[in-house]
Amino acid sequence: MSSLCRASKILKSCGRTPSYLSTGRLSCTPNLSSILSWTQTTFFGSYPRENPNVDLSQYPPDKIRNFSIIAHVDHGKSTLADRLLELTGTIRKGHGQPQYLDKLQVERERGITVKAQTATMFHRHDLLGTDTNFLLNLIDTPGHVDFNYEVSRSLAACQGVLLVVDAAQGVQAQTVANFYLAFEANLSIIPVINKIDQPTADPDRVKAQLKAMFDLDPDEALLTSAKTGQGLEAVLPAVIKRIPPPPGQSSSPLRMLLLDSYYDEYKGVICHVAVFDGALQKGDKISSAATGQSYEVLDVGIMHPELTQTGVLFTGQVGYVVSGMRSTKEARVGDTLYHTRNSIDPLPGFKPVKHMVFSGLYPADGSDFEALNHAIERLTCNDASVSVTKESSTALGLGFRCGFLGLLHMDVFHQRLEQEHGAHVISTVPTVPYIFEYSDGSKIHIQNPAILPSNPKQRVTACWEPTVIATIIIPSEYVGAIITLCSERRGEQLEYSFIDSQRAFMKYRLPLREIVVDFYNELKSITSGYASFDYEEADYQASDLVKVDILLNGQPVDAMASIIHRSKAQRVGRELVEKLKKFIDRQMFEIIIQAAIGSKVIARETISAMRKNVLAKCYGGDVTRKKKLLEKQKEGKKRMKRVGSVDIPQEAFHELLKSSCSHR
Repeated sequence: MSSLCRASKILKSCGRTPSYLSTGRLSCTPNLSSILSWTQTTFFGSYPRENPNVDLSQYPPDKIRNFSIIAHVDHGKSTLADRLLELTGTIRKGHGQPQYLDKLQVERERGITVKAQTATMFHRHDLLGTDTNFLLNLIDTPGHVDFNYEVSRSLAACQGVLLVVDAAQGVQAQTVANFYLAFEANLSIIPVINKIDQPTADPDRVKAQLKAMFDLDPDEALLTSAKTGQGLEAVLPAVIKRIPPPPGQSSSPLRMLLLDSYYDEYKGVICHVAVFDGALQKGDKISSAATGQSYEVLDVGIMHPELTQTGVLFTGQVGYVVSGMRSTKEARVGDTLYHTRNSIDPLPGFKPVKHMVFSGLYPADGSDFEALNHAIERLTCNDASVSVTKESSTALGLGFRCGFLGLLHMDVFHQRLEQEHGAHVISTVPTVPYIFEYSDGSKIHIQNPAILPSNPKQRVTACWEPTVIATIIIPSEYVGAIITLCSERRGEQLEYSFIDSQRAFMKYRLPLREIVVDFYNELKSITSGYASFDYEEADYQASDLVKVDILLNGQPVDAMASIIHRSKAQRVGRELVEKLKKFIDRQMFEIIIQAAIGSKVIARETISAMRKNVLAKCYGGDVTRKKKLLEKQKEGKKRMKRVGSVDIPQEAFHELLKSSCSHR
């Protein structure tokens, strides 16, 4: 048997069908090297390749442009990035993989960016009458406010942005938030009005919105259709002309900004970096300003568009570094990396991770705890911004208390657990961090309501809860309904104006707790799906908060404890006990379900006991005989109640948590 046949047979036995066999016929006979190349890519990942044509020393800072694309969800950011990569020859046209820079399945399904990606492009442009080669670094940033800090660090490595706006939908909430991020970073902003091929496109209206909202010159807006390619030839020349080169100093000591990182099973942690000053070579010793740990540079290169070894990175360039880090927790976004032999001033803006939403994760089947533990460990290898601690619940057993950057981050984490690791989990109602102050002056930070004492020895004198500044853009006919919704959620109106004759712009300060569960769904429902919503973190504010416990026969159910504003406590308590009554099966003894604030019961439901008809054999006779039988049964029920325990089926618990999410 030839080597070629043996190789093909081995691949088929592994359950892998090579791409050249998947069509069912061969257009040409593959050679052994092509099979081995396919095998390496399939089984061992995309290893860095050397490109002898890439000489980064030919690109001083004045021939480099670093830029990002920012947009609201589904305004065509990823499609535009694909077209730019095709125009520069970085990827083949019709490569068969739309949204090339979105590597995760959840990113492609939702049309969002979760992990920052970089791509280096080479483009020849006629500048001042001479053909000049330029190095263009596209830094693809997350667009959602949950990843606000990651976006700010990615934009710190850029000198300009393409602000993409849908020609039909116009300016949306995330458009506003992203514009101000770029504006505050003092970046050059190039407005791009995309999807002009749509029948409902109205570029003139969008130009007027850009002028009214952001004071951007309508004549400088580029009209494009990333889908058809119309107008794309003007984008890269505008990037080169309007965006300034990076300002770093080649002669200064090395300073690199860490943009993001991911874990590779064979190479360890791969970091995306931007070189601000100096140069980096393979074999250099580097240190982290945030952790103080030192590493040796094992590999360095650019993303063109995959890992491409260059052995060196110069001032103003963006690429990757492999340094032997064992965990992404060592690679902190916004960190400054520098030569160990030098002492430098770290780049400004670094912040530790701040978790805004907390939720308990438990295996749907209690015996799957180890499998869930393994899945979370694997997933946190590529997402160091999640905090994980083990916890135990009397109702749900062993599980984890996880901290997330925000609601979308939590949702994406749950979806990746299910899609990438096949985990089936029960998640508790999300909570936010609170601060409680006692009469003795001590303060306690609460992330899990169950650990807050129901009857503390000291009296609570003050409570604080986190707030957000919410931006809402809606059709003008829904203004009244949205004002009512925000008032019900304890919102404070900060700004109210009209973008044009059809749409209104509103800004509210809202408690984070009021939007963590169903605010967005209700907003979309009220406005028939036309509202756009975004928020940014704000300060803590004083509030009248209480802990509501759910008791079953006097025993608290820790997983259902919640911290609620006093004005809503009775209503929420009543709803919870009514729902719990529907889900708990009747027992041989009476079950009392209560909602309580401390020792005060605010709502109660009773599930009567199943009982045998002990009077069935009495066909008359003295009433005392019947009373004696009933008293005997009653005593037996009391003994059962003392020793019996109420079992909440996990399926019922899951349904209860889901339904309680839609009413909080």
